[in-house]
Amino acid sequence: MKKVRLLEKAPAKINLSLDVLHKRPDGFHEVKMIMTTIDLADRIELTERNDGQIHIISHNRYVPDDNRNLAYQAASLLKQRFKVDKGVSIAITKMIPVAAGLAGGSSDAAATLRGLNRLWKLGLTLDELAVIGAEIGSDVSFCVYGGTALATGRGEIVEHLPAPPHSWIVLAKPTIGVSTAEVYNNLDLTKVSHPDVDGMIAAIQENDYDRMTGLVGNVLESVTLKLYPEVAHIKDQMKKFGADAVLMSGSGPTVFGIVQYDSRMHRIYNGLRGFCDQVFAVRVLGERNTLD
Repeated sequence: MKKVRLLEKAPAKINLSLDVLHKRPDGFHEVKMIMTTIDLADRIELTERNDGQIHIISHNRYVPDDNRNLAYQAASLLKQRFKVDKGVSIAITKMIPVAAGLAGGSSDAAATLRGLNRLWKLGLTLDELAVIGAEIGSDVSFCVYGGTALATGRGEIVEHLPAPPHSWIVLAKPTIGVSTAEVYNNLDLTKVSHPDVDGMIAAIQENDYDRMTGLVGNVLESVTLKLYPEVAHIKDQMKKFGADAVLMSGSGPTVFGIVQYDSRMHRIYNGLRGFCDQVFAVRVLGERNTLD
């Protein structure tokens, strides 16, 4: 009998605005941030198994193949909750850099939820998948929906926004890893400049490119740029090469620049390739996923 296979894209996200309000009693931080998906994506291939097992297949040595993997956790959670007898092999082809502040692992988990919903014919809505995703990780709910959104709580409360103005995103990741826990532990909210998240929402709703690029902000930069000078160096270089806005995504270390025109995008991309191995130039996706 022929095995059932299906493919699902797992796009990366960037933060156009990221504010941290306070530490919560549960140990998480209360955040207020605007995220949007970009056209840099992992490829998830799901193949049904008859032995009830969950197998992760990846040729990237930084991707765990056991229950530390968020895609594995997504499959395990659906299997247990809905008493699914079938198993699945999850082949992950990584294009998103690992531990980069781009939600690659969360997006893989979200794509696995969407894909298994089809493969196992569970009939769940995106809203129902997003609630399940919140049990796996703070960014998974947003990644289930994709598109552009305001995320609050610990990141799991997602309010849909229109797609931002059309633009190019140039990303550069230095060859370092950043500990998200370390960044949050060193964050002093009494000494940061909070971004204007509401202003960013208005700029996106009004499709105002200049206002959007003028309002990007990320409070976590106050920590990461001090701990990791390489990140600050990339940010400075992107500004010199002419990006309209430059920001670190998430807790880092990836930095992205926003530009409108192809010619400037190529100049920034080529300039960064001179001293940074992982450089990408992609479009903003911005549109929400569907279950079609």
